[in-house]
Amino acid sequence: MTIASGGVFYPDACLRTPYLSVSKKNGGTKNIRVIAVRHGPAEVRDPARWPDDDQRPLTRKGEAETRRAARGLASVVGTADRLATSAAGRALRTAELIHRELEAAPAPETWEELAPGNLSTPIFDRIRRSARAHETVLLVGHEPTLAEFVGEALTGEGLSVVHLTKGGAVCLEFSNSVRPGAGRLVWLLTRKQLAAEHD
Repeated sequence: MTIASGGVFYPDACLRTPYLSVSKKNGGTKNIRVIAVRHGPAEVRDPARWPDDDQRPLTRKGEAETRRAARGLASVVGTADRLATSAAGRALRTAELIHRELEAAPAPETWEELAPGNLSTPIFDRIRRSARAHETVLLVGHEPTLAEFVGEALTGEGLSVVHLTKGGAVCLEFSNSVRPGAGRLVWLLTRKQLAAEHD
């Protein structure tokens, strides 16, 4: 893993089994894995077509690319104990595509904390209320909220320290408590890198 200028993290390569090796080293802790996924490529904002921007969907090409990325994500993570998404159409559809590929994952549930434009801090509170030790929580949402969530997890402040591409994903691990500053970056993959995990 390298750090580029401006404090943005970029992966050198895809990691096929990043979490399994980490978990074995920390058997005495109550690790929680959080995977944040930005929604796939969507139609351009157009108030004439979608007066309510939450209804704006993925493009036809974006849906196909997101489906391939979802298959790769499933190859990397296997399954999730919780799958939460913004209620916005582009995020909900992304979550549905991911759900189809994961092994025995629960149906997506909508969290208001993941809605477009929301602050990142309430996401920590919702995860603490929802997740148990050793669980994997998969979130589907929007920028800049997700990047700020990652920044807050790593630094304690709501700073965008990662560049999360559309359909891309980032994996964080928390030991004992999901709180600002307690996260560790495990991997960060673009949509194309995720798709390559399944190819």
